[in-house]
Amino acid sequence: MLPDRVENAFLEAAEVDGLGVGFWLGPGRIDHWTYRKLATEAKAFAAGLHDMGVAPGDRVALVLSTGPDFYIAWFGCMLAGAVPTALYPPARLGRVAEWRTRTAKMLSVSRSVLVITEHRLYGFLGAPVLSADPEHGCTDVADIVERGRNKEIKTGPRGDLAAVQFSSGSTGNPKPVALSHQNMLSNARSILARLPGDPSEHRGVSWLPLYHDMGLVGCLLAALVGKAEITMLRPEHFVANPMCWLQAISDTRATVSVAPNFAFGLTERRVRESDLAGIDLSCWSVAMCGAEPVHPDTLDRFVAKFAACGFREEAITPVYGLAEATLAVTFSSVEEAPRWTIFDREAMEVDRKAVESSHGLRVASLGTPLDCDIEIRDEKGMSLPVQSVGEVHLRGPGVMMGYLDLPGETRKAIDSDGWLKTGDLGFLHNGELYLCGREKDLVIIRGRNHDPAFIEQGLEGVEGVRAGCSAAFAVRPDDADTEEIVVVAELQKGTELEETVLRSNCVEAIQEATSLRVHEVQLVPAGTLPRTSSGKIRRSRSRQLYLSGNLHAPEKANLKLVVREQARGYFNHTLRRLRVAARNSA
Repeated sequence: MLPDRVENAFLEAAEVDGLGVGFWLGPGRIDHWTYRKLATEAKAFAAGLHDMGVAPGDRVALVLSTGPDFYIAWFGCMLAGAVPTALYPPARLGRVAEWRTRTAKMLSVSRSVLVITEHRLYGFLGAPVLSADPEHGCTDVADIVERGRNKEIKTGPRGDLAAVQFSSGSTGNPKPVALSHQNMLSNARSILARLPGDPSEHRGVSWLPLYHDMGLVGCLLAALVGKAEITMLRPEHFVANPMCWLQAISDTRATVSVAPNFAFGLTERRVRESDLAGIDLSCWSVAMCGAEPVHPDTLDRFVAKFAACGFREEAITPVYGLAEATLAVTFSSVEEAPRWTIFDREAMEVDRKAVESSHGLRVASLGTPLDCDIEIRDEKGMSLPVQSVGEVHLRGPGVMMGYLDLPGETRKAIDSDGWLKTGDLGFLHNGELYLCGREKDLVIIRGRNHDPAFIEQGLEGVEGVRAGCSAAFAVRPDDADTEEIVVVAELQKGTELEETVLRSNCVEAIQEATSLRVHEVQLVPAGTLPRTSSGKIRRSRSRQLYLSGNLHAPEKANLKLVVREQARGYFNHTLRRLRVAARNSA
């Protein structure tokens, strides 16, 4: 009988001798933890939660890096009947103020009664925790594990709510997505069903953050449910040195690894030929690409560069999913080369029809549905015929329970028949899903609908511009009667090209790729464009900042100020612990 709760799947995996997860420390160095060892610690963590007063159904926020502590806290919460909510740790010192504001809001929205973090992050979390004022304060994994050591987990009824994950917030503020145990387990099993052969015979490698659905469900949970070994890298290590991703795949003989489009581009650009000695990627049979628009040109370059290491085009597997559907919605074939189809540009932009052509827009097929139904609907909610462009709607066991404590928002997203409005525009062609943008991001110029991702894709390969780090949107200039296209692009660090030359190159590249005339290209320093927690560019927010004249580079980290803020944070943390102690003793 299959486990019906996530924690039971975890305990089942712990029964398999030697099965576990490896944490990458460097070439030839992996810290391997068996699920049995993790389960021992997670049980102590669960008992510790009960001992401090956390009750079944309480939400617990986790602000943790990729590592054993995340597993212990995540599954420990579930064993206690509590509901884990993974939040992202601070990534850049120049954006700490923004991170604190967003974290305080997410703590408040999720109504977390406790924050679990690492000792090094106490200083950063002082202000958000003081603002949200969770009932049991803020502590670390080791503290709770020791508190629960040799104590029993209290038995009692457990609810259907398994976890809360925040949506990416690419077009607005992140929303708290409530997921049931059925949501998470059915989605993980649907993913595993698409892999060739026995899931337990696969090996995975992932650097994806565990606060993101693709890392949490698509990697951590899928590996556990499939009883497959997986090696985890920290996201910041990949960004600093993409070569570690390939090294880990080669060293562990991984068959499956997943990443967004930008990661394939970053790796292709940053890894040098001289770094590839001894790298063998012939084992990598499933290279899923999703979480953001899939650009065929990016993946073509990746295949061409790493073919000499044994990487095959057939491994590229474009996929589609979203947090509100738990994760996975469609997969392309894992045994065939990806399908890049060319569609007539005018038919798509004017008539909203997908018509194959010998020239036009080259779009990636995202494959067929995983255990769900898909419909394309118009703005009135009416179903459209195949090859018509409209909003993607879906229904299936992965569709969320709703937005946590937001019934009004839930009713807007899910209709009475269980159909989820995704906000993504797309069409069905030969039974496969193709996407052409987010409804809220659509650029409408002179009656034509343009996907900003296609415009931004024109900058791929332009020297001096950071690939995947641009935002296209429409504005109406003061002296114009219609809206025009503006593109904001981040500069590569160290580029020596003059900005006038760069702007001209950008305009020409976009016009050549799309036949569109750009009104303005604004070049900004690296890190300027606002991003979601998973690194996606927030186009709507970029447009707002552009119009208000507030599109500024992040402040350089003032180390004295950081130290002062850290000290203040530690003080706030200590003050908060004293308050909790006083409250508990009253």
